[in-house]
Amino acid sequence: MTLWFAILVGAAVTYLTKLSGYAVPARWLANPRMTRVAGAITVALLSALTVMNTFAAGAGLVLDARLAALVVAALALWARLPFLLVVVLGAGAAGAVRWWQI
Repeated sequence: MTLWFAILVGAAVTYLTKLSGYAVPARWLANPRMTRVAGAITVALLSALTVMNTFAAGAGLVLDARLAALVVAALALWARLPFLLVVVLGAGAAGAVRWWQI
């Protein structure tokens, strides 16, 4: 199997998976339980991605500048600052911590 064949197969499977979403009956999606579950799964996935990208380094866990960036960005979000400012503050915090550690 070549790399391009694997990419094409992956793209086809992804497209068919997304297309199969249209086959789900609308009454299943209108169920309030399904709405709650979909919302909870979204929050859980985003939380897991955030934690993994903040603390993971290879097979281990580390505390580094990414944690400072996450804390500063969380505080900025809590203060309801504009999203661009949240990103800039988080990046600035990570940069400051990395510069300070050198």
